[in-house]
Amino acid sequence: MNATTFSDRKHLDINDTIHSWDFDLPAALEAGEPPEARGLTRDRVRLMVSYMSDDQIYHTRFQNLSAFLDSGDILVINTSGTLNAALPLLSGEDAKLALHLSGHLPGGLWIVELRQLAENATLPFPDGEAGRTYQLPGKGSVTLKAPYLLPTGGQQLQASKRLWIATLDIPLSLQQYLAKYGAPIRYSYVKSSWPASYYQTVFANEPGSSEMPSAGRAFTPELITQLVAKGVTVLPLVLHTGVASLEGDETPYEEFYRIPENTARTINQRKTERKRIIAVGTTVVRALETVTDKSGTVHAGEGWTRKIIDGKAPLRIVDGMLTGLHAPRASHLAMLTALSGSEHLEKTYREALERQYLWHEFGDLHLILP
Repeated sequence: MNATTFSDRKHLDINDTIHSWDFDLPAALEAGEPPEARGLTRDRVRLMVSYMSDDQIYHTRFQNLSAFLDSGDILVINTSGTLNAALPLLSGEDAKLALHLSGHLPGGLWIVELRQLAENATLPFPDGEAGRTYQLPGKGSVTLKAPYLLPTGGQQLQASKRLWIATLDIPLSLQQYLAKYGAPIRYSYVKSSWPASYYQTVFANEPGSSEMPSAGRAFTPELITQLVAKGVTVLPLVLHTGVASLEGDETPYEEFYRIPENTARTINQRKTERKRIIAVGTTVVRALETVTDKSGTVHAGEGWTRKIIDGKAPLRIVDGMLTGLHAPRASHLAMLTALSGSEHLEKTYREALERQYLWHEFGDLHLILP
C-alpha cells in the first residue's frame, strides 16, 4: 500500500480546514466487524502511541496501555450508553427509509436524520418535508418540524440538507421502545448487524448516545483495575453523541453534556500539580472545552454544547488523548490538530496506513501523549 495517500501538500498548517485532511482510506482498513468476531478480546486491538514532544511512535496492544501511563495521570471517560437509535419507517414508499435519532433537545424535540435503505447499509435521504409525519413500528410516528440549523464555525447558521428538528409519538418509554423496535446505527463498512452489547463500553451507565463513544470500547474491567492500582485516576463525564453520518461532511452540532463537580474539581487540582489530563475520545474533549474558561479552569455543569474545535487554537485543558482513527475529512481531525499540530498528526496517520491499522468504531486506537 502506498502510504503517501494524503493530499500532495507537504505541510498542513494548523489553520487549514478539515478539507485538507483528504486522504485515501483503503476499504480493507475499515473495520467491518468487532474484534471479538476476529478472535480478539476487546483489549487486544492494536494501539499506536505517539509522543508530540519528539514524534516518537510505538506500536503495541491496548492491553499494554498501563505501560504508557504514570501514577497521577487522569483518564477522563464518557459514561454515555449507546441507544438502539436506528428505526424503520413503515408505510408506502416510506418503507424504503429508516430514521436515525441523533439527539434529544429541550421541549421534547429531537434531531433526526432520514436514511434511504440500500444493500447492507443506508444512505442520507435529502428529500424530507417539513410538517410530514412518518409511521414507525408499534403505532409510533415521527413528525418533521423544520430543517436543523447547523453551526458553520462563525456566527452564521445554515439549514442542514439531511438533519431535522422533529417530534416523536411513541406508545412506550423511550428505552422500552428502542429496545423493542430499534437497532444500533451502522454504516456501509459494517456488513452485518451486531447485538447492542457490542456497541456499549464497560463504563456506560446512562443511555443517550446515537453512536458509541468508541474510544472507550477497548477497556475491560481488568484493565481499569490495573490502571487504578498503578495510581491512574479515572474520572467520568457524560456527552451524548449524535450521528456521525460520514457522508455528510459537516461540522459538529448540538450534543448534551454533564460535568460532575468532582470531575471538575479533581482536574483543576491535578492541573496545578502538573499532572497529565488524558481524554478518552473526542467527546470528552468537546465536553471539557465547553466548560473550561479563559483561565483554564474547568467548571461543573450541564447543557447542550455547540462548541466547534476547528484547530485554529490549542486545546485549553487536555494534555493527551486516546482516540480512534478517523475517516478522511472528518471534523474530529481538526480537533486532533488542535492537540498535536498537523505535522505530528500527519506523521501518525501515515504510520497507521503503512502498518495497516483498522479504522472506525470497531478498529484500533491511537494514544497521543505530550
